[in-house]
Amino acid sequence: MVGITVGDNESIDKALRRFKKKYERSGVLKEFKKRTFFVKPSIKKRMEKLKAARRAHRVDNVE
Repeated sequence: MVGITVGDNESIDKALRRFKKKYERSGVLKEFKKRTFFVKPSIKKRMEKLKAARRAHRVDNVE
């Protein structure tokens, strides 16, 4: 559960902005989207391979 404590003199806008940042960093929405639909194991494996290849290509280009 994501939550923040609002200070006495803190504006609602500032508190809302902090909450949104914390919510995004916690990965709640990402986890929800991942669980909303089923991905076949073969497709999941293919996606992982492509992700690893992109990551390796990105590292090779940096050096």
